[in-house]
Amino acid sequence: MNSNIESLYKIAQKPTRTIIGLMSGTSLDGLDIALCEISGSGKKTEVTLLEFETVNYSEDINSEIRSVFAKQSIDFQKLVLLNEWIGVLHADMILKCLHQWGISIEKVDLIASHGQTVFHAPKILHQQEKFPNATLQIGDGDHIAVKTGIITLSDFRQKHLAAGGEGAPLAVYGDYFLFSKKGENRIMLNMGGISNFTYLPASNNPEEVFVTDTGTGNTLIDAFTKLYFPDKSYDKDAEIAKTGNVNQELLISLKSDSFFTKPFPKTTGPELFNVDYVRNAQANSTTKNIAIPDLLATLTRFSSETIAEAIHVAIKNKTDPIEKFTIYMSGGGAHNPLLVKWLKELLPCHFLNSNDIGISGDAKEAILFAVLANETVSGGKSDFGTRKGIPSVSMGKISFPH
Repeated sequence: MNSNIESLYKIAQKPTRTIIGLMSGTSLDGLDIALCEISGSGKKTEVTLLEFETVNYSEDINSEIRSVFAKQSIDFQKLVLLNEWIGVLHADMILKCLHQWGISIEKVDLIASHGQTVFHAPKILHQQEKFPNATLQIGDGDHIAVKTGIITLSDFRQKHLAAGGEGAPLAVYGDYFLFSKKGENRIMLNMGGISNFTYLPASNNPEEVFVTDTGTGNTLIDAFTKLYFPDKSYDKDAEIAKTGNVNQELLISLKSDSFFTKPFPKTTGPELFNVDYVRNAQANSTTKNIAIPDLLATLTRFSSETIAEAIHVAIKNKTDPIEKFTIYMSGGGAHNPLLVKWLKELLPCHFLNSNDIGISGDAKEAILFAVLANETVSGGKSDFGTRKGIPSVSMGKISFPH
């Protein structure tokens, strides 16, 4: 037997595995590194977060990624170079964190790398009939495995696509394994650059689980904060937006895109929701000259209304009224007090953070990729039915260190 296969087999048989989950989202602010201890699989999965760090991207790294990020036309050589470069950078960040935490690489069984998304192209966005749903994450898993000496699982989204999904949101699997609770209707709402939620029914039946993107989360708020305030990477505590007023004409224009009328489940990204999207909405509503605080207030309201409207639509035919649902928030948007305030006004649900059920909201996505890797190596068959959006598959390509 190949020694790498033998090592993987032994890891799969262990009662507890130590797995590093990696996540870098569309905000391009850095790499989340979650060191997890995971036992069991499927609904018996148990996770302990041992260490967590967000390693911020330098301006150079951020600039290099933005040169190819969500663009129709790019320097193809730059994309190829960045695929390897990001893999090496992420490996270096892992090694530095392990050194900082006083943990040897021999103690780590697996790395689960999401990679850096550079383009997301579901068919509802690219609208080219002969081509399937597509997405691309860079940061080669082989480079991570060789540099760290740790077996690495990466490129998770491709199996989801191959099985008929849109490549996102993948949080649904870990959300169901870790957070579903019989007797409680839960909505796991993640507000990153793009917002998405997983509906976990009180029945605990995986065939009733539902997941979708809702549209923008922080991506537009962050983009215009950086544009007008270069020393700020985001509107901390909505300090700017809170001084502005929502412009209703612009808000209506922002919400007029056909994405919002397409059926669930659906996914999207900065390929649609970007500076040009807002500029076009301003031109169509003759609001080009509104004050910057009013613009940020309107973008914040845009996120809150589209999230709330998506949740209302998704649960309107459920047996239980909306008041019987609990929303658990995570992601950067959970730290935006204005966004959260408006969500609570628009959704008469009980609101908590994922921290309240034992998982750090900031570390949640990185943890969920560690759970996906654990499931691929040690899990069985979890049947989510045959509905669009949640194929019952194991995900992640396996890279050996030698």
